[in-house]
Amino acid sequence: MMNLSPTKWLVDFKAGAISLGLAASFMLAQPIDPAIARAAPESFADLAEEMSPAVVNISSTQKVDVQRRNGLIPNLPPGSPLEEFFRRFGERGQGQEEEEDEEPIEREARSLGSGFVIDPDGYIVTNHHVIDGADTITVQFDDESEFEATLVGSDSETDVALLKITGDDPFPYVKFGNSDDVRVGDWVMAIGNPFGLGGSVTAGILSARHRNINATAYDDFLQTDASINRGNSGGPMFNMDGQVIGVNTAIFSPTGGNVGIGFAIPSNMVQRVVGQLREFGRAKRGWLGVVINAVTKDIAQSLGMEKARGAIIASVNENSPADKAGFKPGDVVLKFAGEDVKDNSHLVQLVGKQPVGETIRVRVLRDDKEVNLRVKLGERPLPEDQVASAAPSETPDEVAPASVLGMNLRSVTSDMLEQMELPDDIGGVAVIDVKRSSDAGRKGLSPGDVIVQVNGKSVATPEEVEAQVAAAEKQGRPTVLLRLFRNGTYFHTAVKADS
Repeated sequence: MMNLSPTKWLVDFKAGAISLGLAASFMLAQPIDPAIARAAPESFADLAEEMSPAVVNISSTQKVDVQRRNGLIPNLPPGSPLEEFFRRFGERGQGQEEEEDEEPIEREARSLGSGFVIDPDGYIVTNHHVIDGADTITVQFDDESEFEATLVGSDSETDVALLKITGDDPFPYVKFGNSDDVRVGDWVMAIGNPFGLGGSVTAGILSARHRNINATAYDDFLQTDASINRGNSGGPMFNMDGQVIGVNTAIFSPTGGNVGIGFAIPSNMVQRVVGQLREFGRAKRGWLGVVINAVTKDIAQSLGMEKARGAIIASVNENSPADKAGFKPGDVVLKFAGEDVKDNSHLVQLVGKQPVGETIRVRVLRDDKEVNLRVKLGERPLPEDQVASAAPSETPDEVAPASVLGMNLRSVTSDMLEQMELPDDIGGVAVIDVKRSSDAGRKGLSPGDVIVQVNGKSVATPEEVEAQVAAAEKQGRPTVLLRLFRNGTYFHTAVKADS
């Protein structure tokens, strides 16, 4: 079970991060019809009895190498405080110097979690982090029958895994429900294996939808106050019709135990991934081939937008689907596949859930006009294959530094390419110094950044930057949009024009 604390995540001993937000709204309310307020279930017993046979405990083992000095080390649990003691003072005795020769020993690490059967043939859904790196996977039903499971496929980016067991008789199974239909305040029930104790049932309500806890690029969690603890990972969250509407995955807790904030992967996302794991052994996702940034309030102002929405394209990969469809850096994606794009995270989710090869209609904001594009999605490459490229530009002759927007700027020259370790094909205006009290300084711009575009126009000299700033002021726009290059990545930020 993922465990999030205010200072760190514990994802089965893996680190991560979370940020929480609190919002309040007030409105005049009409009297509530008492018929709408449904009473709490008298008991969850019937539902739990019917669903429990399809919920399983999952234990996995992994052989890991640890180092030992010459001599014997007792078989201590991994991480035991005594383990280091015996490493240092084992058979050599206290105070003796450590010898350089070490012998690797093999130790078995164990992981516990939950899962559930989704069809009578023995396919089981659980979390990726429950079985990650496992050498053996054992599945146990509530009648204590055990089966060795094989891994069909696993997807770390959504934390979903699919297992397969084989038996003489059909297995009890549960069905998926539509997670889009579940409402905040609906009753939910979770079944799992907390702390390895065995099958346990908890209940609560759905607390929130569409939670982004910064676990992956595809975060879209359901939040519940049903008690979720370590070992519940991979277990099902049911609606009151006995349908799986989520897979319990993470908790937020300062202590490691339940505090009423648990997270589940929506069933609609799980079903898409499971279908691909079953067919291909891996998840296949749609791919545009762009690097995107959030549209902040300042960026929205610089583009003349009424409010911050959509996602702004920082760079387009050469020969990618987006490149072939005519996407350009500086485009703001407003609609994708007929759905309004809320922000950059939302666009990632919308692209990822589309089938590979599908042709999608996209609406972008470009040069103050909305433009319709059609793009045929490719398959998202592995992360190491995603290399963004930019069109080469001519390197201008050196120009003396000039002060613009609270920064000292100089055109990029051939000498600067080597000194600043920039790509050979980069063009633009280098930031030499930044006035910390300026808006650019407050926005985090620093020496070594390269301004490639201002308000969507390529710039090669500080004078060209000044001209674009003047043009923005003439249009009555309080900010200018900068496209920058830093440490191999393009990104956008907006700076006040009068800084």
